[in-house]
Amino acid sequence: MSTAIAAPVDRLLYKPEEAAEALAIGRSTVYELMAEGSLKYIKLGRTRRLRRADIEAYVESLATLPN
Repeated sequence: MSTAIAAPVDRLLYKPEEAAEALAIGRSTVYELMAEGSLKYIKLGRTRRLRRADIEAYVESLATLPN
């Protein structure tokens, strides 16, 4: 009997903890980036969510930073 492994869901919104894992940085760093405006987020009630497009835009912006 084989067990099928489901493919990961391609998320549109990430919790800060999930974004931190995707970016390979700490959760507190994600919150700092959100506070300074470097990483955009949306508020849903009392929670914060990061759009996949905003996470990707942040990563792209890193390529333009001077060494």
